[in-house]
Amino acid sequence: MNSHFSFDPDLIARYDRPGPRYTSYPTAVQFTSDFGVEEYRAATGRSAALSLYFHIPFCDTVCFYCACNKIATKDRSKSEPYLLALDREMAMQAEIFNQGQPVEQLHWGGGTPTFLSHAQMRWLMQKTRDHFNLLDDDKGEYSIEIDPREVQADTLDVLREIGFNRMSIGLQDLDDQVQLAVNRKQSGELTFRVMHEARERGFRSVSLDLIYGLPHQTLKSFAMTLDAVIAERPDRLSVFNYAHMPEKFKPQRRIVAEALPSPEVKLDILQMTGQKLQDAGYVYIGMDHFALPGDELARAQKEGQLYRNFQGYSTHAHCDLLAFGVSAIGSVGNSYAQNVKDLDSYYAAIEAGRLPLERGLSLTRDDLIRRDLISQLICQFRLDFDAFDRSWDIESRRYFAPELEQLAPMQADGLLELGETGIRVTDAGRLLIRNICMVFDVYLKSSHARFSRVI
Repeated sequence: MNSHFSFDPDLIARYDRPGPRYTSYPTAVQFTSDFGVEEYRAATGRSAALSLYFHIPFCDTVCFYCACNKIATKDRSKSEPYLLALDREMAMQAEIFNQGQPVEQLHWGGGTPTFLSHAQMRWLMQKTRDHFNLLDDDKGEYSIEIDPREVQADTLDVLREIGFNRMSIGLQDLDDQVQLAVNRKQSGELTFRVMHEARERGFRSVSLDLIYGLPHQTLKSFAMTLDAVIAERPDRLSVFNYAHMPEKFKPQRRIVAEALPSPEVKLDILQMTGQKLQDAGYVYIGMDHFALPGDELARAQKEGQLYRNFQGYSTHAHCDLLAFGVSAIGSVGNSYAQNVKDLDSYYAAIEAGRLPLERGLSLTRDDLIRRDLISQLICQFRLDFDAFDRSWDIESRRYFAPELEQLAPMQADGLLELGETGIRVTDAGRLLIRNICMVFDVYLKSSHARFSRVI
């Protein structure tokens, strides 16, 4: 499978507009408060395996670019009642969905999961084991988001001891001026030391997160960051576009808009990033993600098994995803469910003995068909009509006749090839895959939600 993308500034300028990232379809803006606990209980599925996500919202300091649901605090005691609430939520969800299925995937995100003490990490993993069937043979994909500044001498040993075998490390940028502007002082020496020590302790995959478009970034400065990162050979890289939306995300108001790089500079950075990573042997997975050819994501894409969920690209499409903690989003059977977004509401629901759901969605057959199509395009960059028709007992060319007609301009621009047998996204279309998927999104025209730009 071709693993590259090509960069055409004219095409990007023409197609660069706001659009969903499609970590789900329908997207979260379609979730409704009409979906509650009873609808969640009735969710069909009962998959043969589970994926668990835990949202740990606490951070010691706030990064000004952050758009996550987090609570910045120096008070470490705040984590104790939260962990107790997580335990009670796990008990409620396990009563409904745990039928002894193995937990093939587990992820702690945030916030900063390493805000927890070592004793609390051990406690939370043991409580998870009490409620669910965690794997003891290290064959599961158990990952955690790491802030290297929180890593103590024995932190990585503790994480391996309790079962983690993958990690992602937030780095964003190594330039001192950029770090100061976004309140994220973090040396390359510290970051890379944690990465190497993780490998020495048996972590199977280490991913680094970078952001382009931050204040004071230049083509030269980001190239230096990228060169330093490539030299360390992380297994995966996420290179995100910073979306400046201060009216929506309060910490971003601390960023001086005049210091942000121009759209032209951002495009130059993106082009340079793609070229450097491809020259270094990285496979373009899609949607800001790169991986070494031997990484599980790259292998899954090559084999047509790649999947996308609320945590990004994954290889566990067959798992029901149970999510715990404030704002966490799960996917069970043909439904999505999201928890309440603030601590007070979360604690109140737990104290009342009910699941802390705020909203969700039961998917229609059309939703499921379109979700599958969008997932195949965004993960595999292709769609085989015959295989898709057999899966859903439809005639794709008739079912999607209006949408396929809308693809004509994109085909003329060289973003895709549309033939009798299916759709193939070209190298030029891979960066603009969100635009292609948006054609099949029936909710988009009536949505008033604000999305980040596709590039």
